[in-house]
Amino acid sequence: MREHGRLNLICSLFGVGLSSFYDRQKRRTQPDIKRLQLRSKVKEFFTKSRGSAGSRTLVGMLRDEAIEIGRFKVRRLMSELGLICKQPGPHAYKLATIERPDIPNVLNREFEPDRANQVWCGDITYVWTGHRWHYLAAVLDLYTRRVVGWAMSVRPDADLARQSTGYGV
Repeated sequence: MREHGRLNLICSLFGVGLSSFYDRQKRRTQPDIKRLQLRSKVKEFFTKSRGSAGSRTLVGMLRDEAIEIGRFKVRRLMSELGLICKQPGPHAYKLATIERPDIPNVLNREFEPDRANQVWCGDITYVWTGHRWHYLAAVLDLYTRRVVGWAMSVRPDADLARQSTGYGV
């Protein structure tokens, strides 16, 4: 609107001080170095958390680096960068759909055997190793209550069970 009249007349018409107009012009042409540095730090920590850190977590990470910043500012910076935090989904268990009546119940709930290496029992669980889920199989001797074998694998299959007993591949 400069071409339609004098600048101070236009500023007074809109209720804006002339100094405010010039300040805004100066900020528009010069990049905010401190804000750009904060954006890069937010992006760095967000990437380090593999996309799972929200604004509260990022504030804590930034404060550990001696950068004082508020949660809402971090949220605005995340929005500017298009960062959306996501949590890893729940683990999907494989359900046994077929009951096996052909396998006999030899133990018959007698969990206190007379001697060692008479009864073993085992179980498989999953462990997050930082990059993906791994499955841990452990076998215990019910008499000594000690682990007699264990193994880890990326799949909970028969090979994992064989490896954990020591009779595996």
